[in-house]
Amino acid sequence: MTSLSCFKLPSLRKSLLGACLATATLVLPFSAHAVEKLKLGTVVWAGYAPFYVADQLDLYKAHDLKVELQFFNDPALIPSAMLGSALDGGMLTYDQVVSSAAKGLKHKVVMPIDFSNGGDAIVADKSITSVADFKGKKIGFNPLSPSDFLLAYALKINGLSDKDISPVNMTPEGIPGAMASGSLPVGVTYEPNVSQILGMPGDTFHVVYSSKDAPGLITDVLVFDEKVIAKKPAAIKALIQGYLDGLAYIQSHPDESAKIIAKVLGVSPEEAKEQMSGVYNIPLAEMGKNFTPSEATSSFFGSGAVIAKLLKDNGQIAVIPDFASTFDAQFVEALTQ
Repeated sequence: MTSLSCFKLPSLRKSLLGACLATATLVLPFSAHAVEKLKLGTVVWAGYAPFYVADQLDLYKAHDLKVELQFFNDPALIPSAMLGSALDGGMLTYDQVVSSAAKGLKHKVVMPIDFSNGGDAIVADKSITSVADFKGKKIGFNPLSPSDFLLAYALKINGLSDKDISPVNMTPEGIPGAMASGSLPVGVTYEPNVSQILGMPGDTFHVVYSSKDAPGLITDVLVFDEKVIAKKPAAIKALIQGYLDGLAYIQSHPDESAKIIAKVLGVSPEEAKEQMSGVYNIPLAEMGKNFTPSEATSSFFGSGAVIAKLLKDNGQIAVIPDFASTFDAQFVEALTQ
């Protein structure tokens, strides 16, 4: 008979009942610290490395949280999985959140994770020395993707538009082969495709413009539906704390971390370090910039304006959403106080 089963015996003397109540008082506090669970959708990407490290080392345990990572080949499937409650949350790019908000979904960013810091790039043959030289050229890229946003921003700040180029619809993985064949002078892609192009024989290609020139334009974010935020605020806070512990471990144990991350990425530890150099994991002290109104690409308002215009111009969304409605900054604000 367990201690709490005493309550099923009303004929017991009051003294024994009092003893049961005392025992129950000792047991109940442990239930207050029951481990919460979160199921997150993700993809294989170097910027998510702190989550991978926290998962492998079970750094969430210290925060009374258990996390299950569910990997997707296509990040576009994550929002619908969240909508169907198959996931509690997901790791997305901010453009996906803008698109969801424009369609009336209540998916909100609770934390910026990282931004591409050279990991996405516009690569061209060396006869093309600047963005201005893109005029009239064939440029391969994946439409309505981070590659498209990077190209659109590069053209805009250099006084050009999509009307000035000859776009070629192509997957990021198809860019290296097309450039190697000589059929494509300019391509927009990301690592490890960028390094593959730059390493081709003859030293033919170079980076003309990269995400390092537009920090924050391509930002990865942690997202939950507002209903989950209301239901599981303690779990979300614990998740962010575990993520920060993972980031701290990477910084203090780079070699050990590279081995963990390499297994997820399917590369060597050295290659994992190289891929991670192309992203910038945003420290807690800098996360507030993303939530602050600004025209800078480091702000969701600034990057959102570039993204939303492109999506609207291409008929992907009917209206440009209020960017303040795309995030919930309460967790980051609480942790920075």
